[in-house]
Amino acid sequence: MTILTVSQLNTYVKSLLDGDRNLSAVYVRAEISNFTNHLRTGHYYLTLKDDAAAVRAVMFRSDVSRLRFMPENGMRVLARGRVSLFPRDGQYQMYIDDMQPDGAGALHVAFEQLKRKLAAEGLFDESRKKPIPRCPMRVGVITSATGAAVQDILNILSRRFPMTTVVLCPVQVQGPQAAPEIAAAVRFMNEQNAADVLIVGRGGGSVEDLWAFNEEIVARAVADSDIPVISAVGHETDFTICDFAADLRAPTPSAAAELAVPDSMEERGVLLSFGMRTHRAVQERLQRERLLLESLSRKADLRDPRVLLTPHRLRLDSLSEKADRSVRTRMQKERGELALLCGKLDAMNPMKVLVRGYAIAEKDGAAVTDVKALSAGDRLQLRFSRGSAACIVEQTQEELT
Repeated sequence: MTILTVSQLNTYVKSLLDGDRNLSAVYVRAEISNFTNHLRTGHYYLTLKDDAAAVRAVMFRSDVSRLRFMPENGMRVLARGRVSLFPRDGQYQMYIDDMQPDGAGALHVAFEQLKRKLAAEGLFDESRKKPIPRCPMRVGVITSATGAAVQDILNILSRRFPMTTVVLCPVQVQGPQAAPEIAAAVRFMNEQNAADVLIVGRGGGSVEDLWAFNEEIVARAVADSDIPVISAVGHETDFTICDFAADLRAPTPSAAAELAVPDSMEERGVLLSFGMRTHRAVQERLQRERLLLESLSRKADLRDPRVLLTPHRLRLDSLSEKADRSVRTRMQKERGELALLCGKLDAMNPMKVLVRGYAIAEKDGAAVTDVKALSAGDRLQLRFSRGSAACIVEQTQEELT
C-alpha cells in the first residue's frame, strides 16, 4: 500500500489532467459569475457556470491583453483553454487563453461597453458640442496621407472654398499604433491652435479596419478638443465612438469637407442678393426722406423762419411778466415781515425804558435784578438814559410779600 502526502496526491492528479489530450484544448459555453479584475497582476479570475454546475477559471495577463471587450458578470461567453489542477488548493480549474461573447462579436460588445461608459460620463452630451464656424480660414485634416479619403477632402475643400488653408496632419488610421497617433494629432493641433475646425476620419473598411476610431483614447481626445471636430469615418452606415464624441458627424470624408466649409459660389450669390436688397432699401429710404423734405419746405413756417419764432416770443413775454409779478409780490411780503420784526426789536430796546426815568444797576459789569445779591458797602454803577453814576450801598431792604 502506497501512502501519499496531499501535495503528492494533488501533483499526481494534475499530471493526469495535464496528460489528457482531450483537456488540453477545450471549448466551454457558460455564463460568467464572480468576475474579478486583479488590477495589480492584470489577471482575470472568474467562475464559469450553467444551470447545474460551475467551474473556476483564470485568464492570465498575456491572454487578457488580446481581449477586445471587458468580461462582466452575467455575460454568456464561449471560452477556450485547458483544464488543470491548482496543487495548493487541490481544485481543478480552467486556464482560459481566449474568450468570445456568445451570440455577439467581441468587437460589438466592446463597442457597446465603451459607448455606455462614456455616455454615462456625459462625454456625448449635446451641451458639450461646439458649433462649426461658418467660414473657417484654416481646416485641419487628421487622416492617412496616402488614402483616397484625403484626396476627396482636399478636392472638395479647394472647389468649395479655395480661400481656406488646409493643415494636414498625417497619421496611421488602422493597426495598433493608429489610435495613439490620432489622439496625439488632435492634441497637437489644439496646442498649436493650428486650425479653426478639424476633420478626423478615414475611408471605409471592415470593423477591424475602423477600430482605431472606437478606442477610448481617441474619443477622449476628440471630446476634449477646444477646436470643433467633425468625425468622418467610413461609409454612411458606419458608426464609431469617435462619431458620438465629435461635435458633428459626417457620413463620409467627402461629406465632412462639405460640412466644414461653405460653397463660395453660393456665398457670393448670397452677398450679391444682400447687396441688391440693401441698395433698394437705401434708395427707397432716400426717396421717402426726399418727399418728406419737399413737403416740409412748402410749409409757411419753413419759408419764413420768423413764423417759427413768434409763438416762442409770445410765450417768453408771458413768462417774463409772470416772473416780475412774482418778484414784486415776494418783495412786498418780505418788506412787511421786516417792518414787524423791527418794531418788536425796538420795543425790547432797554434804552427805551431808561428814557422814562428808570436806571440799570450793575455790579461787577452784570445787571442786578435781586436785592439779595447786594450787601452794604457794595459798589454799584447806575446807568441812566444819559450817562452813569458810581454808588455805594449803605443799606438793603427786601420787598415784603
